[in-house]
Amino acid sequence: MRWLARVGIASLFAAGLVSGGAAQAQGGLADGGKLLLTGGVTNIEGAAGGGLASWAVITGYETRDGVGANVHATYVSVPDYSLRDYGVAVGFFNRLELSYAREEFDTGSTGGKLGLGDGFTFDQDVVGAKVRIIGDAVYDQDSALPQISAGVQFKHNDRGAIIHAVGGKSDTGVDYYLAATKVLLDQSLVLDGTIRMTKANQTGLLGFGGDQSNAYHAEFEGSAGYLISKRLLVGGEYRTKPNNLGFARENDWWDLFAAYALNKHLSATVAYADLGSIATFKDQHGVYISLQAGF
Repeated sequence: MRWLARVGIASLFAAGLVSGGAAQAQGGLADGGKLLLTGGVTNIEGAAGGGLASWAVITGYETRDGVGANVHATYVSVPDYSLRDYGVAVGFFNRLELSYAREEFDTGSTGGKLGLGDGFTFDQDVVGAKVRIIGDAVYDQDSALPQISAGVQFKHNDRGAIIHAVGGKSDTGVDYYLAATKVLLDQSLVLDGTIRMTKANQTGLLGFGGDQSNAYHAEFEGSAGYLISKRLLVGGEYRTKPNNLGFARENDWWDLFAAYALNKHLSATVAYADLGSIATFKDQHGVYISLQAGF
């Protein structure tokens, strides 16, 4: 779950400021025409957005005439678990985003207490696609309309036998989301609201569906950031969760983050994240660190 925390900030920082389509290309397909901090970072599931939330922005610094891409690596540590997260995302013409993330959820010594063995790891692959439907988060300042995008994420967990043993229905699931993001330049604010349809337990790290429910639930993801300078963004996020497993109730997640852009090619994010109870272990809160590089 640590991975969730750390990405929460990183994604929020970069993705929230992503804009694009209205700028002119500068020097070929990899034009890099967006403003500093508008290239986006990567959330825990690989999409541009907040660390905990997927936003409407498209990854990369490309405009409508180019292609952009980012790679990321994230490490999150909470008292009883840790997460390693890495992946790649590509933005096409500020319209389409394709992404991949690999999540390695390490139970450490807690795995022994759960009967899984010390260092037991749940690995999950997430393949995502996002399409900008309307609006531009940055350049449509004269309009109240935010940038709106629709996305889908295909998730597969490698621990099907364990997932079924704890009451999960499947090791594979699909999330659907609709996101709205707005950058208010006069107020130096970045705002996002996302509705996600999901069956995921702990975003899929504990499988999908369960003995309590196997139906899709509409969950909320919200992010807000304040741009202190052209390089530094601070803010917070909140994400609601379904409760599908009888043996372990899930809590909503929240984080507080600070993200710093060294330049258009490299950014770093640190955050404090509170993930509540995970697999019966309460008070899972800690620090995440994330690095992103791209163009």
